[in-house]
Amino acid sequence: MAARPNADDESGSGGEVPSSAWRVRADTWEFLGYAVKQLSAVATSGSGGGRTPRELPREVRRLLPLLESLEMYWASPGQQYVMELRRILEAGNYLEALSLIEPVARRAAGHNQNAQEPSPDPERETDRAEEPAESRKRFEVLVIDDVSSADREALQTELHNQRRPADSFNYELVFVPSFEDAIVAVLLNPDIQACVLRPGFVPTSRQRLSRDVRSFLERFLGKSLPQRPLDRILSLAEKLGQLRPELDLYLVAGVGIEELAGSLTRQFRRIFRRQDGLELHLSLLAGIAERYEAPFFHAVQQYSRKPAGVFHALPVSRGGSVIHSKWINDLGEFYGLNLLLAETSATSGGLDSLLDPHGSLKQAQKLAARAFGAQKSLFVTNGTSTANKIVHQSILAPGDVVLVDRNCHKSHHYALMLAGAQVSYLDAYPLNDFSFYGAVPLESIKRMLLDYRRAGRLHEVKMLALTNCTFDGIVYDVERVMEECLAIKPDLVFLWDEAWFAFAGFHHIYRRRTAMASARSLEAKFADPAYARRHAAQLRDLAAAGGAADSSGYDDGGEPDDGGPGSGVGHVNDELLLKTRLVPDPAKARLRVYSTQSTHKTLTSLRQGSMIHIHDQDFGQLNEESFREAYMTHTSTSPNYQILASLDMGRRQVEFEGYELVQRQADLAVSIAQAVARHPLLKKYFRVLGTTDLIPAQYRETNRQMPLRDGLAAMSEAWERDEFVVDPSRLTLHIGLTGVDGDTFKHDYLMDKYGIQVNKTSRNSVLFMTNIGTSRSAVAYLVEVLVKLAETFEDEQSGLSGLGQRARRARVAALTSTPPPLPDFSRFAERFRKDADTPDGNMRAAYFESYKAGSCEYFTAAELARMVTAGEEMVSASFVTPYPPGFPVLVPGQVITQEILAFMSALDTREIHGFNAELGFRVLTGELASRQKPA
Repeated sequence: MAARPNADDESGSGGEVPSSAWRVRADTWEFLGYAVKQLSAVATSGSGGGRTPRELPREVRRLLPLLESLEMYWASPGQQYVMELRRILEAGNYLEALSLIEPVARRAAGHNQNAQEPSPDPERETDRAEEPAESRKRFEVLVIDDVSSADREALQTELHNQRRPADSFNYELVFVPSFEDAIVAVLLNPDIQACVLRPGFVPTSRQRLSRDVRSFLERFLGKSLPQRPLDRILSLAEKLGQLRPELDLYLVAGVGIEELAGSLTRQFRRIFRRQDGLELHLSLLAGIAERYEAPFFHAVQQYSRKPAGVFHALPVSRGGSVIHSKWINDLGEFYGLNLLLAETSATSGGLDSLLDPHGSLKQAQKLAARAFGAQKSLFVTNGTSTANKIVHQSILAPGDVVLVDRNCHKSHHYALMLAGAQVSYLDAYPLNDFSFYGAVPLESIKRMLLDYRRAGRLHEVKMLALTNCTFDGIVYDVERVMEECLAIKPDLVFLWDEAWFAFAGFHHIYRRRTAMASARSLEAKFADPAYARRHAAQLRDLAAAGGAADSSGYDDGGEPDDGGPGSGVGHVNDELLLKTRLVPDPAKARLRVYSTQSTHKTLTSLRQGSMIHIHDQDFGQLNEESFREAYMTHTSTSPNYQILASLDMGRRQVEFEGYELVQRQADLAVSIAQAVARHPLLKKYFRVLGTTDLIPAQYRETNRQMPLRDGLAAMSEAWERDEFVVDPSRLTLHIGLTGVDGDTFKHDYLMDKYGIQVNKTSRNSVLFMTNIGTSRSAVAYLVEVLVKLAETFEDEQSGLSGLGQRARRARVAALTSTPPPLPDFSRFAERFRKDADTPDGNMRAAYFESYKAGSCEYFTAAELARMVTAGEEMVSASFVTPYPPGFPVLVPGQVITQEILAFMSALDTREIHGFNAELGFRVLTGELASRQKPA
C-alpha cells in the first residue's frame, strides 16, 4: 500500500500543485488504485451499504482534484485522462477505472517508463494500436500557448500525422497557457525534453500553486514579467534555459519570422511559421537524436559485433584466452561475452586513441563539454586522483606558489610534491565536535593573497585549489570566491576538485555553485559594460575610505603594485579589503578555471571513470601544450575502453534525465532525515546534522537547518545568499548517543549485520549519501535497519548492570564531548621555506631528502613528544594520512607539534597511511642524525 499523500509531502489540499511532484504524483496514483480496489471489492461482494455509484469516498474525492492539477503538466496520462477517470468512477465502473489507474501507477513509480497507458478514448486507442513497437524511447514536448481545445487537438493531429515507422523516438504534447505554468511544468515534469513557444501565452497561472511553488516563482521571476510580447518570449526562453539548459527550445510565430531570426538564434534551435508542422516534427526528433548520440559507446558496440583476427598484445581480446580455457572459462560466464568481445587495444576501425583522439572519442568528449557547460572536456580512466595530477602539472612549474586547502584529497598533496610547487596551506574551519573540517572561509583566502602582496610575492602565486563540495557536503559559493580573488590577483588560476559534485550541473539550484557554471556567469558579467562601471565605482569608494591606488595599478608611493600584470586593487588597507565584497577589473581579470570530477562517484560510469572540464580563456595561448604533455605523462597508453564507453553513456543519461535523478536523490535524503527526526526511538539515539551544525553562523545569512525540507524556494534562497551551504543529498548521522564509535558502527553494525555500505565515518558520525541510483526501497531499508539498531541499543541498555550502565555512560560521554581539537597546519621547517613572512614550503625537496641514506629515523609518539617539549624541531619525512578524517595530518617538511601528536593519540582508527604502528613516525633527522634517540 502506498503511503498516503499528506501535508508533509507538500501535496496541499484539494488541487494545489506541490513542488516535490515526482513522489506526490506516484504516491497519489498508487493510493488511488488501492482505494478503488477496495471500492471494487465492496461492490463485488454486494455489501456496499446502500452507497450509490456517485457517492465516492472522501479520500478518492480528495485525490482526484490533486491529480487533475498535477496531470496538467504531463502529456501522459494528462489532465483529460483524469477527468474521464472521474466520470467512470462516478458511474460506479470501478473495475474499468482500476484498469486505467494501475498502468499509470506503475509508470509513475518508475516501472516501464516507455509504456503507454490504456486510453479511455477509443479513437485515441485505435491511433496507438497503429504505432510501431513501444521499444522506442518516448519524451514529452511542452507547448506554451493559451489556445482552445480545438486548436490543441488540431496541432496534436498535425504532428501525429507526421510520424513515420522509421522515427527513432515517440513524443506527446503537453499544453500550458502561461509563462508561470511553463516554469512549473519544466520544474515538475522531467519527461519534457523540448519546448515550443508560441506568442499567445499569458503571464500568470490559473492553477492553485503551493506556497513553496509560488514562493519559488516570485524569487526566480522577480516582481513583474516583461509586457512586450517579444520581450516576454525572450525572458521565458532565458528562464527555461536557466532551469534546464539541456532542453531544446523552438519558437513558432505567425508573421515576420525573417526579422526575428537573426536576434533569436542563441535562445532557440529554430524558428518556424505555424504552417511548418513537418519541419517542427523533424526538428524535435533531430534535437533528441543529437543528445542521444553516444559515439564512442556506439563504436565499441560495432567493434564487438565484427569478426576480427587478433594479433596484438591483449590475449583477453575477443575472449581468446578465456572462452576455451579449461580453468578460467567461468570468468567469461560471470562477466558475459560482450565484455570480452569489446576488449581491444586497437585504435582504428571506428575506435579511437585517448591520447590522440580524432574520431568517435573526440566527438564523445565534445558532447561531454556541451553537457557540462565547459569549453573543453577530457576523459580520464584512472580516477580523479590522476585528473588532479594532470591539471597541477600542466599549470605549475617548480617554485610557483599554490594556495590549497590542507583538508583536500591526498592526490593534490602528491601532485604538488611532484610539481615542485611552493605549497601554502589554507585551513578550513574545524568542526571539532564531530572530528572533521568544513571548508576554507573566503576571508582566509583573501587574507593569504594580501599577505603575499604585502611580502612582495603576489606575482609568484599561480593557483588556488579547493574541494567543492567536500566529502561531508559543504559547498562553496564558487562564483563569489573567484570574483573576489580575481580582484586581488587577476590572473589567478582556479582548480575546483568536484570529485563528489559531478551531478550538480544538472539541477538549477545546484548548478549555480559549480565551477563551469560560475565561470560562464562571470564571463557574461565581465562582458557587460555595467560591470566595468561597478568596478570603477568601487575603486573610488575604496580610495576615499582607505587610500587606495588608482586604476593604473600603482600605490600611493608611485611604486609598482606587486600584483603583477593587471593587479586589481592597490595598497588599500587590508582590513578594509577583507570586509568589502570585491569587484575585479573586467578588463584585466582572466577566467582560468579547471574542474575535476569523479563521474563514477556520483553519475553513471564504471569505476575510475573521471573527467576534466576546462573554461580557460588563455588555454590555447598559455596551457595547451603543457596540458597535453601532462595528460601524456599520467594517462595510460592502454586505457580501458569499457570505462570510456561508460563515460559516454553517463553523459547521455544526464542530458536526458539528470534533472529528475538529482532532484530525486536530494528528496530521498530529506525523507531519511525526516524519518530520523520523527521516529521516537530513532531520535533517541541518532540525529542528522544540518546546516546550523555544519556551517557556523558567520558564514550564513539564512538560518534553516535543512533548506530543502522547507521547499525549493528555501533551498534556492540559501544557495543564493550563504557563503557555504550543505548538499542535501548527504546526511551526516550523529551516533554519539549509541555509545558506539563511527568505525565500529560502520563495520560491525551496518556492513557486517545488514549489508549497508557507507564511505566515511568520524569519531561519532556516519556519512550516508544518496545518489542517482538510490531507490525508495533502499531508503526504506535503511530506515528499517536504523530502527532495528535503535531497538538493539534499547535492549542492551535495559539489560545492563549498574557497572555496565556506568561504562556505557562513559562511552557516550567520550563520543559526545569535544575531543582534542583538530590540528591546523603547523608550518614547514625553515629550511624548506623561502622567507619568514609567507608560509609556503617546498614539499618536493623535503620528500626527496628522505631518499638520502641516513636522513630519516623512526620515533614513537612518546619519544617525539619528549623531544618537542625539549625544543627540538622535529620534521616529518612523509605523508601521514589517517582514515578518518582522510587528509594528511603531516606532509613532508612539516614541523611536528604537540597538538598533532595529541590528535593522533586520540584517534581510534584502523587505517593510517604513512605511519608504522610498530616503529612510529618517520622523521627527517637532519642535524639530529648524529644524536642518540632519547631514553
